[in-house]
Amino acid sequence: MPPPADIVKVAIEWPGAYPKLMEIDQKKPLSAIIKEVCDGWSLANHEYFALQHADSSNFYITEKNRNEIKNGTILRLTTSPAQNAQQLHERIQSSSMDSKLEALKDLASLSRDVTFAQEFINLDGIFLLTQMVESGTERYQKLQKIMKPCFGDMLSFTLTAFVELMDHGIVSWDTFSVAFIKKIASFVNKSGMDTSILQRSLAILESMVLNSHDLYQKVAQEITIGQLIPHLQGTDQEIQTYTIAVINALFLKAPDERRQEMANILAQKQLRSIILTHVIRAQRAINNEMAHQLYVLQVLTFNLLEDRMMTKMDPQDQAQRDIIFELRRIAFDAEPEPNASSGSMEKRKSMYTRDYKKLGFINHVNPAMDFTQTPPGMLALDNMLYFAKQHQDAYIRIVLENSSREDKHECPFGRSSIELTKMLCEILKVGELPSETCNDFHPMFFTHDRSFEEFFCICIQLLNKTWKEMRATSEDFNKVMQVVKEQVMRALTTKPSSLDQFKSKLQNLSYTEILKIRQSERMNQEDFQSRPILELKEKIQPEILELIKQQRLNRLVEGTCFRKLNSRRRQDKFWYCRLSPNHKVLHYGDLEESPQGEVPHDSLQDKLPVADIKAVVTGKDCPHMKEKGALKQNKEVLELAFSILYDSNCQLNFIAPDKHEYCIWTDGLNALLGKDMLSDLTRNDLDTLLSMEIKLRLLDLENIQIPDAPPPIPKEPSNYDFVYDCN
Repeated sequence: MPPPADIVKVAIEWPGAYPKLMEIDQKKPLSAIIKEVCDGWSLANHEYFALQHADSSNFYITEKNRNEIKNGTILRLTTSPAQNAQQLHERIQSSSMDSKLEALKDLASLSRDVTFAQEFINLDGIFLLTQMVESGTERYQKLQKIMKPCFGDMLSFTLTAFVELMDHGIVSWDTFSVAFIKKIASFVNKSGMDTSILQRSLAILESMVLNSHDLYQKVAQEITIGQLIPHLQGTDQEIQTYTIAVINALFLKAPDERRQEMANILAQKQLRSIILTHVIRAQRAINNEMAHQLYVLQVLTFNLLEDRMMTKMDPQDQAQRDIIFELRRIAFDAEPEPNASSGSMEKRKSMYTRDYKKLGFINHVNPAMDFTQTPPGMLALDNMLYFAKQHQDAYIRIVLENSSREDKHECPFGRSSIELTKMLCEILKVGELPSETCNDFHPMFFTHDRSFEEFFCICIQLLNKTWKEMRATSEDFNKVMQVVKEQVMRALTTKPSSLDQFKSKLQNLSYTEILKIRQSERMNQEDFQSRPILELKEKIQPEILELIKQQRLNRLVEGTCFRKLNSRRRQDKFWYCRLSPNHKVLHYGDLEESPQGEVPHDSLQDKLPVADIKAVVTGKDCPHMKEKGALKQNKEVLELAFSILYDSNCQLNFIAPDKHEYCIWTDGLNALLGKDMLSDLTRNDLDTLLSMEIKLRLLDLENIQIPDAPPPIPKEPSNYDFVYDCN
């Protein structure tokens, strides 16, 4: 007979004694269980003791998290969080350097636990640590030369404890003094600072900027881009990552009027080329966190274009009109004309109208009206002028080539540029905030100071080439834009390392090649709409769905590594979850680092029987997405979130690493619960596998027309004399 669900079998350790095997009744108060354990070892004052996990986490067991204890868990009897916090509070103020160092080391480790952190913060522990950073460091400055390692370790543990305590979100960031900010900034500005101190200091500055508008202003006064640049030129990728994170935070929180000014400073300090040389092209792999920070920097840089993208052209603004005149002058080599007499005004207007028509504007009389739509607004005109000036030969060739055609196949440069700019803004999501989880940065955008404009120049030439290949007319304009978008998207997915490589990829994606790709992807679906084929599809669909279901469950058995995220700062903390081979239990547990290869079941301490699962919820229905400020309700994070609900008010919360894993897990969990698999991935897999299966079954019918209806039944014969009677 199985044990009651409320009884958990555990082992409990106590220093200097043999471990005890115990059955814990989860209905009993935790204090009663601790008293029972203390009585077993004849320990008085049970209220001074607590239970904690004996693994590397050392987290305390509380009434809130006691349901996470599973059969086979190893616990440790230890001093209570309140006692521990009190003792450490006293020890870190010790006059003995060795005692203080050991106490700070313990504090840095214990501060990861929210239960301990709450008790230590209640003793004004945060204030004590900031005082130690502000004044304590000066006290030991004189000793630094003779005991530098000890001083460095002490400061490192102090800052680590501070970061861990603040990460729980118990204390507001607005409470810190200017003196503390100056001290942290000095650690970043000082050359030759210990790596661990520098790393913690950068993390603190990033959190300050992201979590408080007042602190952003104070940090911005203390830290300059020039002081951060040297940290990017080193070889430590973690320091480089935190440095770019601080730059991103300053960029993100800067007022609108300050962002362009900051971008100019970044350009002056050659941040892009430094990142390209020392990070992207360094002889080492880029980890996920660095990829995320580069993606954020890419998004924030492109978002500087939003102002021009949303600015309409003022037809009465002479400076803006002069840009259009300049485009005409460069294309047709027309000299500025002196003030003409009123008699020649009509002639000049007629000439302008003719030239604007050749330039491909929709409004030939007043092309300024073409730029009143937002997006792309004035950004399109900026791109056209950049192309005309920086790639003058290509610009003149495209304009003259199309203006001299008489066969209605001319490509309108003006209209094309406006629509192309709008399309590129959509592809790069100009104006949208960066995602919390995305790592999708493109190295080629870090190879040029005017990467968006160069991107446009390559694509406008591609558009002209594709237009000719399609032999398009003005009626085919939208079709051409769809093909160009597909060409650009396919080239971007290969992550070219430079703009030249991007151009080379596009050369291989001609219109003919796109047609071939489309044809192979379409799998001749038009041929599969006849009634006999649809009936065949309906017949074989259940076995295809069963095949997809087995694949999803096999992937769950392999397991997935999930990243732990919070709203304050990203951390490389991981946990792993996998399904048992018999599909009856989910095994999960925390990991110290991202795993290389498969994680064995026995290293995952926690278990959840599939039979206990009540439901699977996604997106906004997830408990961790309903929490206050949970990842700022980022749209992309919401799309990757799902939760398993079990028992009463218990849940296992997930944020998938990407959309593919999200579909795999939600499909697999729904399959375990006997529900339909409804993800986009399942629909795509079903379409692909059905098409393949149909094609295989119809191989013998190649070039044979399949009728829409079954052949008619012939009339009965007039006699049956042809029937042979075997009897």
